[in-house]
Amino acid sequence: MLLTGGSNATRGRYGWLRRIEHLDPVRDHHEIHRITAGFEFPWDYTRALEFALFRTYCVPSIAELLQRTGEFENRPQKRYDDTSLLMAELLEHGYDSPRGKESLRVVNRMHGKYDISNDDMLYVLTTFIYEPLDWIERYGWRPLHPNERLAAFHFYREVGIRMGIREIPADFQELYRFKSEYERVHFRNTPAVHVVGVYTRDLFCSWFPRPLRPAVALGVTAMLDPLMLTAFGFTPAPGWLRPVAERSLRLRARALRFFPPRSTSTIAHAPNNRTYPGYPVGYSPSDLGADRNRGRPVA
Repeated sequence: MLLTGGSNATRGRYGWLRRIEHLDPVRDHHEIHRITAGFEFPWDYTRALEFALFRTYCVPSIAELLQRTGEFENRPQKRYDDTSLLMAELLEHGYDSPRGKESLRVVNRMHGKYDISNDDMLYVLTTFIYEPLDWIERYGWRPLHPNERLAAFHFYREVGIRMGIREIPADFQELYRFKSEYERVHFRNTPAVHVVGVYTRDLFCSWFPRPLRPAVALGVTAMLDPLMLTAFGFTPAPGWLRPVAERSLRLRARALRFFPPRSTSTIAHAPNNRTYPGYPVGYSPSDLGADRNRGRPVA
């Protein structure tokens, strides 16, 4: 049974970690991953998944599909919200729960409208596993336990199987090698990759007051690695900016060590969501990604 907080949160800052240490990363992968993403590192997981999605747009076939659909030109915020909330539903409730199954039906319906290669689907899946893990290892308030790393792998592997993705490696390191090689071979600078990259960077900037947006754009660019910068064709940020950004993130992590443990998960609760105000109140996963209601529940 999944925990809601309570006893583990009252056992001190490392109460959740002690719980994770006693769980099995294969059998209990959903519980472990929900604790990691929803209780221990919710802000980090959100930021990491934003950059994970950004990373997938360096693959020309993915960027060209997004450009053809017009989603990033016309409704970038809605596409971002649909993806993040559907993944949040799976994480909060589990892929075999009623809301999880409903979310998977929406995901499969959305993907089923397009001719997407199995390898592209598999690559996108890898970013949901490894990008948050790498982010937390760099900027998290504590190191990840091995159980957390394996649980993330097994959770998203099961999600991938239910999405119909074929030939998902059963080994953590083997799938990571696939991800690294796929990026080495497929990341390229094309007109579509550049355009979708600009749309995405502009979307991130739109979340801030207009006077701050040039600085935000520089900050986003500073956090991209050389492979991404080359693929998007972005001018690198000033060399001093990334160390400053990373130092700020690590200072935040140090401060968080003194915070009380989180007692409730808000993974799938986004009342300030820009497309679905008040989410999840008044909404079900089937409302996500639905063109018929333009992001609002049918009355």
